[in-house]
Amino acid sequence: MLSPNIEYRKIKCGRKLIEAFCIKLMSKNLILLLGSKGYIMCGYLNMRSADKFKDPAVRITGVSTINESLKADAGSLSREAKRLGIYEGQPIKEVLKIIA
Repeated sequence: MLSPNIEYRKIKCGRKLIEAFCIKLMSKNLILLLGSKGYIMCGYLNMRSADKFKDPAVRITGVSTINESLKADAGSLSREAKRLGIYEGQPIKEVLKIIA
């Protein structure tokens, strides 16, 4: 069973599913949308680490819920995310189709 401080949802993306996590921390929430080919992370997570580990990662900012993250646009990108064809400013709903 998950902690009451963790929200977990599965989001349908075509025939695939994205796992969505919202973890309530002290002052803000940590958001993570996880697909089979990459992930979308909030500003709490580190893009340098994503590049170091060659992860396809997209950072979004200014969101505090899973629903808000679904309405966001791609901010900074790892090199691997760019290789998948993801670009800055791309709507997250489009990014989800790529990383699902």
